[in-house]
Order: sequence, then C-alpha cells, then structure tokens
Amino acid sequence: MKCRYCAVTGRRGRVVAVAVAGGFARRGDFPYHVRSPAGRRGYVCAEAAVVVERTVNEQKPDRDGSDAGFMRLALREAERAGARGEVPVGAVVVRDGEVVGRGHNRREIDGDPLAHAEILALRQAAANTTGWRLVGCTLYVTLEPCAMCAGALVNARVERLVFGAYDPKGGFCGSLGDVVRDPRLNHRVEVVDRVLEAECSALLKSFFAALRRKG
Repeated sequence: MKCRYCAVTGRRGRVVAVAVAGGFARRGDFPYHVRSPAGRRGYVCAEAAVVVERTVNEQKPDRDGSDAGFMRLALREAERAGARGEVPVGAVVVRDGEVVGRGHNRREIDGDPLAHAEILALRQAAANTTGWRLVGCTLYVTLEPCAMCAGALVNARVERLVFGAYDPKGGFCGSLGDVVRDPRLNHRVEVVDRVLEAECSALLKSFFAALRRKG
C-alpha cells in the first residue's frame, strides 16, 4: 500500500519514520502503513518527508486549550504544506479559545512570495473577525517568523506569539532580530518560544533531508 501522499501524486516513496504520541520516536525503514503502539498512525513518505496522517480518528480535534494543544493544530497545517511539497510551516490564530484563522506555506503552489503560513492565517482571522486589528489574538506557528511576518504581527496588533522551533537563518523574533518586541514600535507582542520544539524541528529536518536525498 502507498502512503496518502504517494496515492495522490502517483509517486512511490518509502516510509522513513513513524510518528507516535509525543513526537518522532523511531526512525528507519518501515512497511508503508504502520500503527504505533500508542494507537496513533503517522506515515512519513520519503517523497514528502512529512506526516500525512496523524490520528486514527481525524474527526477528533487534537486540542486541549493549552499552548501545546493549539500548536498541534499548527503542526497539522505544517503537515499539509509538506504533503504538497512546500516547506512544512503551519499557523493558527486563536481568540477566546477558538481558532479564527489557519494557514500553511503556499509560496510554490500560489507563486506568491507573501504566501507564508502566518500571513495566510492572519488574513483569514481578519476576515472572520471584526477587521484587521486582531486584538486579543494569539498566533501559533511551528517556526519562528521571518521579518515580514513579524512585521505583520505588529501591524495586526496581535497580542501573543507562540512558536515552536527557532530559525537561526531567517527568524526575526529573537534570532536575527526582534521586531515583535522592539520598544521603538507602537505595538509589542508577547512571545512564548519552544512549544513542541522537538516535533516542529523534526518535521522540518525530515523535509529537507528528503530534498537532499533527491539531489
């Protein structure tokens, strides 16, 4: 049997990891469809190098109202990006405990340099709420935002930013700069970092490892 990604694209890749509760616990060569002992299924295809199905029952949201719970929703968005050949970064915007915006990288699909996960999630949140001022909102994203997205968070008046992995080559929320907490600006964003960092980082590393194997 093929993984979902291969079934959609017509490609055939081998599974290189199995995701279990708590992250990527095992690596190596596995049969195409493997259920972990924890009762969760995660199929990582070498062609996509992302988890393309995480739970036995997709109807049950993987959310518990905590920062980790909402970050898991952002990880689902990241997985969707990776399954489409995009860099696996995902984001969700939350207000009063409800998701009001979702997004994942679509730069290649849309041919749009602005189609980062954060920008798309912010646009959807603005459309679903009262306008561009996203007061009281928290943005959850799997990777530290770049300068463009950090600026968008400030301009949208987002209250909190929660991210998973740091981006030492492009992040502007603590790595190369700190746009969201710059005291010279008219708005500053509260930042919580390293939430589900291992899972967020593993997803990105698997994706880029697959690209290197393909040459």
